[in-house]
Amino acid sequence: MKSPLISYMALFLGVFALSTSAIFVKLADAPATITAFYRIFFATVILLPFLFFNKKNRTELFSISKKQWGIGVLSGGFLAIHYVLWFESLNYTSVASSTVIVTLQPLFSIIGGYFLFKERFRKGAVIGCLVAILGSIIIGWQDFQMSGQALFGDILAFIAAGVITGYFFIGQLIRKEISLVLYSIIGYGSSAIFLGTFAFSQQLPFFDYSVDTWWSFIGLAFVATILGQTIFNWLLKWISTSVISMSILGETIGTCILAYFILDEVISLQQGMGIAIILIGLALFLLQQKNVNKKPDQSAFKE
Repeated sequence: MKSPLISYMALFLGVFALSTSAIFVKLADAPATITAFYRIFFATVILLPFLFFNKKNRTELFSISKKQWGIGVLSGGFLAIHYVLWFESLNYTSVASSTVIVTLQPLFSIIGGYFLFKERFRKGAVIGCLVAILGSIIIGWQDFQMSGQALFGDILAFIAAGVITGYFFIGQLIRKEISLVLYSIIGYGSSAIFLGTFAFSQQLPFFDYSVDTWWSFIGLAFVATILGQTIFNWLLKWISTSVISMSILGETIGTCILAYFILDEVISLQQGMGIAIILIGLALFLLQQKNVNKKPDQSAFKE
C-alpha cells in the first residue's frame, strides 16, 4: 500500500466496526452457532454481487488452483471454530472479560510471525505489545471470576484468540495471490457451510427468531464482518498479522464504550486506566515497528 495514512485509517475503521461484535452477540437471542452462521452467511450474500457482476473477479474464480481453494476453505474452518468458541464464551462470562481475552491475539501472532514469517520485532515494539495487553487485562480484571462457568468462558475465549490468529496467518499467505472479494467469499462461504452443518447436527433451529435478533444478525454481517473482518482481509496484503492483531486490541476500548451506551455497562475508573494504557501500548508498538516493516511487502510475501 502506497499510503501508510490510508492503512492506519482503514485499521481504525476495522477495529471500530469489529468492536460491535460482542454487542450484537449479546443482543441476539439465539444459540452461539446460529448467530455465527448467520453472521457469515449474510456477509457472504452481501459480497456475492461483487463477484458475479465483476468480470475480473468471475474470471479469477475459475482460474485459481486447487491449492488456493484448499487454503481458502481451511481459513473458513478456522473462522468457524473461532466464532463458535468466542460466541459460546459470551454465555459464560462477561462481554468485557471475553473481549479482553479474545483480543490477546498478539501473544500468538508475534510468536507465529517470528517463526513462520521471519518477522523481527524491536524491543520497543515488544514492550508496547506487553503494555497494551496489560491495559486489556486491567479492563477485564474485575470480571475475571474463578467460578466454574466464568473460567470455562474465559478458556473458550483464549482458545478462540489462538484460532483467529491462525486464520490471519492463512490470510497473510494467500492474500498475495488472490483478490479480496474472492478470498473473503471462499473463506466466509466455507465457514457458513461448516457452521450450518454443525448447527444442523445439533438440531438447532434456523428460524423463529425475533425481529431484533435478525437485525443483530445483519449488524454482525454488515458492520462487524464486512466493515471489520473484511477490511483486515484487505490489509493482509500489505500489513502483517502481528500489526493487525495488535490493532485489534483496540476492540476492547470500542466494546467498553459501546457497552456503556447500549448495554448500560458502566465504565469504571479501572477500565478508564486500562483504555489509556492500551492506547499508549498501541502507539509505542506501531511507532517502533513502523520502520521495521517499511521494506516492500516483507520477505514472507515473496513468491
